[in-house]
Amino acid sequence: MRILSWNVNGLRAVYKKGFVEAVARMDPDILCLQETKLQEDQRSQEMINFDTYQSFWDYASTRKGYSGVAVYARKRPLANRCGFGVERFDAEGRVIELDYGRFVLFNIYFPNGQKDDERLHYKLDFYRDFFSYADALKDQGRSLIITGDFNTAHNEIDLKNPQSNKDRSGFLRIERDVLDDIISRGYVDSFRYLYPDTVKYSWWSYRFNARKNNAGWRIDYFFVSEDLMAEKVVQDAFILNEIAGSDHCPVGIELDF
Repeated sequence: MRILSWNVNGLRAVYKKGFVEAVARMDPDILCLQETKLQEDQRSQEMINFDTYQSFWDYASTRKGYSGVAVYARKRPLANRCGFGVERFDAEGRVIELDYGRFVLFNIYFPNGQKDDERLHYKLDFYRDFFSYADALKDQGRSLIITGDFNTAHNEIDLKNPQSNKDRSGFLRIERDVLDDIISRGYVDSFRYLYPDTVKYSWWSYRFNARKNNAGWRIDYFFVSEDLMAEKVVQDAFILNEIAGSDHCPVGIELDF
């Protein structure tokens, strides 16, 4: 099974930049999208009934053209839900949960903390409350796959210019400590686990020719519960730098089932 995650920075925009052709090339069984920037009535029929996929959507109720996530899946899950039961977070349309029995998949657009201290605290609170929710499932024996745009680079290897960004949200010590804590609680960064020394990025600013110069950040992840690595269910993890259309590129994993 091949699962991909891609922050498209506007689904309508990426449809005009070769989205259909890119998905055909990548051929995912499940495709998780973040930052769709859509309301329910803004979706086209092509978006709703894309190829052979079933689609699942979450929207921001706070304001139009903001946030939003979607999942395209070839196989229907046993159950699905939006959000995780905390209204201040659920209102921004950031989470889709799909239960496939063997695993629970979360597609998440984690908040960006760069605007001001209020949004930074919102981001940190989101991390805390979501992973409390995830831990409860894991403690019940569920295997978890948590993917999406985490809006944080974990270590210096995960961004081109760590020193000049150490005081910027996205690479603050307090945000990086959250990812340390996630790992200590039994989740594995699948790409870094399999490729500990590989330098690859998943996001580039639109400014200063950042993508051309590969001055990027790795902020898109597949975190999985430890059992999925220990049992070698996760066969590979990858970053598809060659796929354009957004300021992010897709990331993915291959599963042995």
